[in-house]
Amino acid sequence: MSDTVSPVKYFLSGGFGGVCTVLAGHPLDTIKVRLQTMTVPGPNELPLYSGTWDCAKKTVSKEGVRGLYKGMAAPLCGVAPIFAISFFGYGVGKRLQQSSLDEKLMTIQLFYAGAFSGIFTTVIMAPGERIKCLLQIQHADAKPKYKGPLDCAKQLYREGGIKSIYKGTCATLLRDIPASGIANWLVGMPPDILKSRLQTGYKNTEGQ
Repeated sequence: MSDTVSPVKYFLSGGFGGVCTVLAGHPLDTIKVRLQTMTVPGPNELPLYSGTWDCAKKTVSKEGVRGLYKGMAAPLCGVAPIFAISFFGYGVGKRLQQSSLDEKLMTIQLFYAGAFSGIFTTVIMAPGERIKCLLQIQHADAKPKYKGPLDCAKQLYREGGIKSIYKGTCATLLRDIPASGIANWLVGMPPDILKSRLQTGYKNTEGQ
């Protein structure tokens, strides 16, 4: 029996799974980004958030549950093509290592194929991550700079062109190329912190 799957089925099934992933995981992603980018307190100051639960409580109390879903439109719009491109890149990565279509690959070769797919997805992922992070760090007690994903993209383009929209691409590549399930975060968290801080213009300066 052929193991060939229609690209349309890949797109639809991967897209639906990706949407479910975003809906379930975005609140935790918002908390993660806010913890990664919060200003370092001075000698006699308390940190803005003491941890994950404290960040969640303060966000909900000041901004409501919707505050946890800030910036979700960007990943939702990109998740279907990202999954489709990921499957495509994975297939290309496998094919490059095969001498014939029915050749079985070793585990390390499958890892290389998965890493190769991360290069493909970054083209869409990096701008979406940049916009998402900027919207996520907009707090209720300050006047928001961006009205939404489209406004954010327009302002970034006006300020620095396409280069500004793709800021943090290298860090995104460092995070996504070795991605492999739960194990990904063992190697992915450091570049993810770099990515979030680069994309939001984080300044590790007391009093700022």
